Amino acid sequence: MSNVSHTDSPVRADTTLWSNLTTRASRLISDSFLALLARLAIASVFFLSGRTKVTGLLTIKDSTYSLFEQEYNLPLIPPELAAHLAAYAEHLFPVLLVLGLFTRFSAFALLGMTLVIEIFVYPDAWPTHLTWAALQLFLIGRGAGAFSLDRRFGIK
Repeated sequence: MSNVSHTDSPVRADTTLWSNLTTRASRLISDSFLALLARLAIASVFFLSGRTKVTGLLTIKDSTYSLFEQEYNLPLIPPELAAHLAAYAEHLFPVLLVLGLFTRFSAFALLGMTLVIEIFVYPDAWPTHLTWAALQLFLIGRGAGAFSLDRRFGIK
């Protein structure tokens, strides 16, 4: 017979240590902090993409029109209109996300863009698009969190 009790086993000690660490991590990493990181992460992806489509504040580049005519050719939407819609959306919705204003709506709009990009433009880039969608779905489902104008103004 062993003199070591069940509660003194190395496995039990490791489990207890892990439980203590995860409890502390849960307290330190709140949903509001995760929402802030998600907002900043997905906003940066789309905003930086939008900046490549324009010069100055929001003047669409000639190369953007070419891109939408050749590589991003979408069904049902003329390339000129698609270029404008994408460039403006990639500026507006990220700014709203950073502010935490109309967060769920903005994340939903960018999720729509992500789906269009995945289905019609770059179907092989699904690992990247799945990452974007996960961030967007978190924001749609949980909202902007405490560090947001949505919370300040009581916007769901």
